[in-house]
Amino acid sequence: MPRVCVIGSANLDFTVVVPRLPRPGETVSGGHLAVSPGGKGANQAVAARRLGAEVRFVTLLGTDLLGDRVMAALLEAGLPTETLLRTSETATGVALIAVDAEGRNQIAVAPGANHRLTPAYASAHADAIAWADVVLLQLETPIETVRWALREARRLGKATVLNPAPARVLPLPPDLLPLVDYLTPNETEAGLLVDREVASLEAAEAAGRALVTAGVGTAVVTLGPAGALCATAGGCIHVPGFVVSPVDTVGAGDAFNAALAAGLAAGAPLAEAVVVANAAGALTCTRRGAIDALPDRSELVALLDRERRRPPWVR
Repeated sequence: MPRVCVIGSANLDFTVVVPRLPRPGETVSGGHLAVSPGGKGANQAVAARRLGAEVRFVTLLGTDLLGDRVMAALLEAGLPTETLLRTSETATGVALIAVDAEGRNQIAVAPGANHRLTPAYASAHADAIAWADVVLLQLETPIETVRWALREARRLGKATVLNPAPARVLPLPPDLLPLVDYLTPNETEAGLLVDREVASLEAAEAAGRALVTAGVGTAVVTLGPAGALCATAGGCIHVPGFVVSPVDTVGAGDAFNAALAAGLAAGAPLAEAVVVANAAGALTCTRRGAIDALPDRSELVALLDRERRRPPWVR
């Protein structure tokens, strides 16, 4: 089994589906509430596990009831308990999410324990990096922890995937970019990273080339339904997406990153790993929620077969 170490955030998500997203100062009623585990790190760890990878997830939860609920869900998903850390110093992270009828969302986060996941906590589980084929990171934990993990992975010769989200953390410190093997911004994040708008395939290619010039090994710019643009020192390729009817885009990027990491950990060529990642992201958009919406391997295979795009290593 491919081995993926995820280091990152875990929240409890409170999601309200509303007819339309509220404007500033406006209350929109008529929705319904769903409560489920989330956070970019947890989403990615569970997604990679559902897609067939063996996963170790280094995260920090509070010792509160919210943390108990997230912990139970992570254990139920098959993640080992040793790296699921707890603290009594602060509450478990919480996300408040509004989703409209077209699947668009607004998200507010109280990070809580996620911002206490310091290198001191994470380094106690450095063996999870040594164990892994690929290390997957995001930006909902302290940047110092991301830097430590990238350096440790580089020292051990492990491949790294950094999902530079949420966008509010950007731009990245310049010293981080040369430590990243695969950087996976969406169009908004790519624009912030290169300080120009990315609103077309040509602009995505230019942004990807600029990120590689800045030191990133490979830039994979995700383009929603249009798929992804992959830039390396050897050139660029566009990998088309999958057509679905979206109901909720929450978690789609996390599913993409998890599938990409799992594919790379399995030794897949980049273009084929991105095909599978595009499929995972598309499937997530067809259901509401974050972790609850993540596809399993059988669903992924079914979509790839239906579109006649299944790589030979996906079984």
